Amino acid sequence: MNTNLRTAALVAAGIVSAGSVGHAEEARMNPVETALTATTISGYVSASTFYNLGDRGERLPGRSFDAEDKLNKINLDVVKLSIEKPLDEGDWSAGYKVDLLFGADANTYGTSPSFPSGSSSSTTGTDFGIKQAYVTLQTPVGNDLIAKVGVFDTIIGYEVFESGSNPNYSRSYGYFIEPTQHTGLLLSYALTDWLSVNGGIANSYDAHINAPGVDSGANRRFGLQTYMGSLAITAPEGSGFLEGSTLYGGIVHGLTSTGDDDRPRTSYYAGLTVPTPVENLAVGAAVDYRTTKPAPGAEAWATAIGGYLTYQMSQQLKLGLRGEYAAGTAGTWTGTSAMKERFFGLTTTVDYSLWANVLTRLEFRWDNDLKGGSKNFGNTADPKDSAFVVGANVIYAF
Repeated sequence: MNTNLRTAALVAAGIVSAGSVGHAEEARMNPVETALTATTISGYVSASTFYNLGDRGERLPGRSFDAEDKLNKINLDVVKLSIEKPLDEGDWSAGYKVDLLFGADANTYGTSPSFPSGSSSSTTGTDFGIKQAYVTLQTPVGNDLIAKVGVFDTIIGYEVFESGSNPNYSRSYGYFIEPTQHTGLLLSYALTDWLSVNGGIANSYDAHINAPGVDSGANRRFGLQTYMGSLAITAPEGSGFLEGSTLYGGIVHGLTSTGDDDRPRTSYYAGLTVPTPVENLAVGAAVDYRTTKPAPGAEAWATAIGGYLTYQMSQQLKLGLRGEYAAGTAGTWTGTSAMKERFFGLTTTVDYSLWANVLTRLEFRWDNDLKGGSKNFGNTADPKDSAFVVGANVIYAF
């Protein structure tokens, strides 16, 4: 493959850092010095505070990292530490990445212990998690076949764990029903400069490291692995204002490691991000659908639709808006509801960067229970059909 094209493709895919291109001379150094020179260390510290306005109780169904246990106080969310040696320009290159989490959000993420004993929340209290830990291998086949072996982020979703990379601090109803990470093998290949694909196999659908998929009968056997695939289409140069637009679709199919389901879960995802003719204004959309059979003869499903708008008002000020609709079988987001669930949410987030390397955000979120009947917000003594939450988040990235 043409060296310049190969380098550009790897940099664009995020596999190679721009700074690694000049490492040819470093090959003359001893292996330890070369490895240390190519290794990067980065991360962030995130803290937040959130308040439910109007004495509206503490129940917040569908929240991922801003649930009831973070209300009405100041929180250390997470400390993330990333250690990475990206692929270099040569053929048969190799690298690795390790993402470590410290703090309350590591418990919520729930990656370990490797084999949970009876509870998907058995990690509570450890304040530690391995978000990613994989070896990257490049094979010079065509446009280069890239393999990740180990623990890696799921391949679907509009939003990610790192809140500073999202338009909003709080995660969506769609994020809540998606898998987060897998232990296995993921292959990536760029068919052209505008079309790339991923395909992989993992032990289980959920985030417990090394834990295999288990059905409701506690059966573990070959064939119960989780399978996944995705494709991304990016508008190439010369596409006008659509240049850089991305259409993404993916599927993850497999059993959880906790035996929650009688049959595998299947998550379907489609997402779109489009710049607009208006300078610094971008829009996006995401659709999630998940289905499974929690018990013989029983069906469970959930769907979430989200729309996003981001506007860079100035070099320091950015606005992020999200509107979403979610519906699913009883207990999808509440864990307790006896009725089909339906929610609508609006979130407004203002980002302001005043200090170097610091992101400060103010967020207002309104959620409404659409199903009627019993109300899922408020509290048991005084249930409400909506919640008004205002909060602030500060992140230092290093």
